[in-house]
Amino acid sequence: MRRTLRIAALLAVWTLFASEQAHAYIGPGAGIAFASSAFLLLTTILLAFGTMLIWPIRLLWRTIVVGNPFKNAQVKRVVILGLDGMDPGLATKFMREGKLPHFQKLADKGVFRPLGTSYPSMSPVAWSSFTTGVDPSRHNIYDFLTRDPCTYMPMLSSTDIGNASKVLNIGKYVIPIGKPRIKLLQKSQAFWKLLGEKHIFSIIQRVPITFPPVKFNGLLLSGMCVPDLRGSQGTFSFFSTASGEDGQAAFTGGEQTVLRRKPGSNVIRSRILGPENSMRTDEDFMTLPFTLIISDDQKDCTFEIDGCDAFTIKVGEYSEWIDLTFKAGIGAKVHGIARFYVTSVDPDVNVYMTPIHIDPENPVMPIAHPTAYSVYLAKKLGRFATLGLAEDTWALNERVIDEKAFFDQAMLISEERRLQFKDALQRTKKGLVTCVFDTTDRVQHMFYRYLDPTHPANEGKDTTEWADAIERTYQKMDSMLGDMWDELVEDPDTALMVISDHGFTNFRRGVNLNSWLRDNGYLFIKDDKRTSGDWFADIDWSRTKAFALGLTGIFINRKGRESSGIVEEGEEYDALKNELIEKLRELYDEKEERKAVIDVFAATDFFDGPYRFDAPDLIVGYDGGYRNSWECATGSVTEDTFTDNKKSWSGDHCVDPRIVPGVFFSNRPIKLEEPNLLDMAPTVLRLFGQDVPKYMQGKAVFAEPGESNDVRGPVDPTVMSQSGSAPGALIFPDKHSAPAGSVTPDGVPAAKENGDS
Repeated sequence: MRRTLRIAALLAVWTLFASEQAHAYIGPGAGIAFASSAFLLLTTILLAFGTMLIWPIRLLWRTIVVGNPFKNAQVKRVVILGLDGMDPGLATKFMREGKLPHFQKLADKGVFRPLGTSYPSMSPVAWSSFTTGVDPSRHNIYDFLTRDPCTYMPMLSSTDIGNASKVLNIGKYVIPIGKPRIKLLQKSQAFWKLLGEKHIFSIIQRVPITFPPVKFNGLLLSGMCVPDLRGSQGTFSFFSTASGEDGQAAFTGGEQTVLRRKPGSNVIRSRILGPENSMRTDEDFMTLPFTLIISDDQKDCTFEIDGCDAFTIKVGEYSEWIDLTFKAGIGAKVHGIARFYVTSVDPDVNVYMTPIHIDPENPVMPIAHPTAYSVYLAKKLGRFATLGLAEDTWALNERVIDEKAFFDQAMLISEERRLQFKDALQRTKKGLVTCVFDTTDRVQHMFYRYLDPTHPANEGKDTTEWADAIERTYQKMDSMLGDMWDELVEDPDTALMVISDHGFTNFRRGVNLNSWLRDNGYLFIKDDKRTSGDWFADIDWSRTKAFALGLTGIFINRKGRESSGIVEEGEEYDALKNELIEKLRELYDEKEERKAVIDVFAATDFFDGPYRFDAPDLIVGYDGGYRNSWECATGSVTEDTFTDNKKSWSGDHCVDPRIVPGVFFSNRPIKLEEPNLLDMAPTVLRLFGQDVPKYMQGKAVFAEPGESNDVRGPVDPTVMSQSGSAPGALIFPDKHSAPAGSVTPDGVPAAKENGDS
């Protein structure tokens, strides 16, 4: 209780002095709605002081009525270290080679097994199942995107953000009245909320799909799907003196600005484009002017940005987080933070700026619970990345930055997370600590091509210098485990679980299901054209029976559900669904001489939860080496169904879930040979002696008192689970061979089904 009192006081004091800005509301349609920071922080102050005032009464009530919430607990503390995307096959390979000594020791002391992932196998779905203990038909997250059945336009699956319902117009100013709409769309309940109701405290850091945060008895820092200050999931800026023939920037992706440099001058002036300014009718975007001064020796650059102190960085190194303060009008300010990176100054000046993150010290949206928790972390540990997809994969995809710049950025973010995780452990001697590191996932996405010498993405790129990037990332996680070994592993009162949401495989070939649907008479474009743009531009809905959006799903254009639906429910729908399944299971890639799909699942047949009708009608389980193409994911139709994936994003997991399980390590043996993500929520509840709600679908992996934990040690590589192993591991499902282009335990790309790789 004294600890809770100290934290409340610290949060209140830091909150009191943390923010001087007024608030701004940005919208509409930008994907961000700036709530009043002052209001949010004032509310937190009042709650914190209120907590201190009524603490003696709460303590007395809890002692008399509640009693000891840990009286039936098996342990005092549960720690879950989430390593997004950590692959059991690659982990096994590196452990065999002696490169992960602490994970090997952990496996020997307790257990290491593949961890069954979600259907479909992507992070927002998988972590939602981890959080709630239920499948997608019960938590209603099937992808990053879904479609609006009224307009066919994309919608973010996890969050609904909208305008304040009323505004006050004063001349050129528009003042929002009331709160904007910011709602988490994930259904069911987080297991830490259930613990909080039983007075068991938790600290939850960066678990995906926790934005906006839901109130509970504990502290939470939101993860994946927190937007940037512009309302997107990550829009970088690039400033360059290079330009195309039309005078525009020579680079695509992100927000590009052409710099004008006078001959012989080392001074360049430009501006930073910030968020939309909906507080003024005469201004579209807020901007910040800046001056760039190149040193005479061209080894470093000085930035003078309006409203912040000048700073100097060397070419090829990141700045610290820089406070970017945008003025919205009538004294209102909006705070963001960004890092700067100068890639070159000769012959062209090229400057990369990360997406503008919400400032954790001055949060303009609720990115933590309570709001002041992010302020506390920033005050104690320094400013940190808040964007849900913080590692800028798209900047590397577009080659605006190189592998070094991306890897350095990922390591900086990883170190921020490590300090936050360590702080949570120090503050929680009883209760739950959960922290998710995205580093493993992002590095594997962007460096997987190095594991496959024949990968199409290798063309024109380095194939040797960063060949050990994935290995180094796994070793960094191993080193962190070693640094905290005594506190995490050897403590008899702590149950430690290290988990990942899925594994990884190769992504060599993109599949545009919309193009396949067109070629097979299920999708039509107006004027009988063969191609169309993003978000179903020019689709003829009066003739289209099915369409694809996102990373694994196909929607049937159902009458009565979609606004222009033509497929009747009942026999016509069932016949079309079965016809598509049968044909897609035989989808054949002539170039690679193999099938691209392992299986196709009908959501209403596979799931039985109340939200199964919100799912894509069909979920495609790709073979290793394949994934929805970049164009298919955004609802466009290309000339060809199959294309080589030449982007740096060369590894993926949006395939048949049976070939990309995650990892499960623990410092104690378990009773289940094949643990699953769905088992995590029931497991934590039982470790604390709490009943598992009947709606949860998993089982506790640890034995109850008096039962036996028979499963221990590392997984036997010769008897990998029939549910399949991860790419790079040892055995794949009986009905299927190793995906072409995946990596064997010896690091050699696997052979194709019909010939050599």
